Amino acid sequence: MMKREQQDFIHTLWDELADFDAAHADEALTCLMERLCTLVGAWNVTWLGSVRMDTSFPGDPVKGWRAPLVRFLHPSVQLDDVVREQIDQLEEGIVDVTTIRNAEGAGVFRANRLRDLVDEEWFDSPYYRAYYQAVGNSDAIWVIFPINEDAESWFGIFRSLESPPFTETERDVIAYALRGIKWFHRQLMLSHGLLVAVTTLTPAERRVLHLLLTGLPEKQIAVEIERSYHTVHQYVITIFRKFGVNNRAALMALWLGQ
Repeated sequence: MMKREQQDFIHTLWDELADFDAAHADEALTCLMERLCTLVGAWNVTWLGSVRMDTSFPGDPVKGWRAPLVRFLHPSVQLDDVVREQIDQLEEGIVDVTTIRNAEGAGVFRANRLRDLVDEEWFDSPYYRAYYQAVGNSDAIWVIFPINEDAESWFGIFRSLESPPFTETERDVIAYALRGIKWFHRQLMLSHGLLVAVTTLTPAERRVLHLLLTGLPEKQIAVEIERSYHTVHQYVITIFRKFGVNNRAALMALWLGQ
């Protein structure tokens, strides 16, 4: 059962996240990841912006679901290599059972420890050794929040090799923390050009988008990012096109859920 101090911690976290404006989604994500680690004694967290694409192949074990965006609280070259390896394997139809079982519940909020997904024999598998132990992880909690039928926000919370496995209570605490912030999951997806954009945003487009959301005029944005007004204006046109809007007011309305 969740302790009162844990519940208070989570409610304070929700208030903290609400204080970040839409232009600071990256900082808000870092804040959330750090607090999740504190909450259950984890050492790293990853966020995956997952979308259902039309690029699936016959027998695709995850039925078109892909994660074009992956962010870590504590990134490393080794983690980047592991992610690229798994992406390549996915396109070859090689997918671990934990990923398949997490993806099977698409459309429904779900939270699972590794032990909720597999039996103890899996912890002796080459996959566990290569993609968990080799990067310093002993256990994980996966929490997946569906935004709509084609977009989901995935969080993986990892415990270090020196730490004990997650308990069911810890899983439920993390689930509670992430279940109550649908607006935040939506904002994360939007800020990266997912959810409603035709294609994901480039890093430069994301920076312009965030400044647009602060209300800055295009000339001031050009000064802020040290680009010409013409370049910034082209970025704005591209951003509007990707989100299917034709003005800043309509763009802002997306963040307001309209």
